[in-house]
Amino acid sequence: MERVKTLISAEEIAAKLEEMGAAITADYRDKDLLMVGVLKGAFIVMADLARHVQLPVEFDFMAVSSYGASTQTSGVVRILKDLDQEITDRNVLIVEDIIDSGLTLNYLMKSLRVRRPASLEVAALLVKEGIQRVPIDVRYTGFRIGPEFVVGYGLDYAGKYRNLPYVGVMEGSE
Repeated sequence: MERVKTLISAEEIAAKLEEMGAAITADYRDKDLLMVGVLKGAFIVMADLARHVQLPVEFDFMAVSSYGASTQTSGVVRILKDLDQEITDRNVLIVEDIIDSGLTLNYLMKSLRVRRPASLEVAALLVKEGIQRVPIDVRYTGFRIGPEFVVGYGLDYAGKYRNLPYVGVMEGSE
């Protein structure tokens, strides 16, 4: 099994999600909030983040694909699972594990905006610096990282490592 070197510890992630949750709570205090997790990676981030949002929130999920079996996005986005709920006039917060090129999220946001939500914002645990191909306005950002390929805390390599309680870099992939 490959060795994974810790980049962001479980404790650092927990503290950052608590901080993000407090900001979301303040911003949506008297609003109806729908958190939309982008599967598969965001399920862990969304579960832990939601526990820090001190409001009644609803959840929904979307599954999109732009990677296939590669470690780099293909730029071709497919929606594999759409929302179960209508989002017209709803406050929607997309929860992402990581934003790298921005292509997938940009496509997703365009497809959701046409449904006329009251608001559409993004919360991401990780934002990769220096490789964004399209500008994305991320309202709630956990950590900014370099271009290295990371695993853990929902992020996978070939379907594995999502269960690591921290974010790490596989030895030899830096």
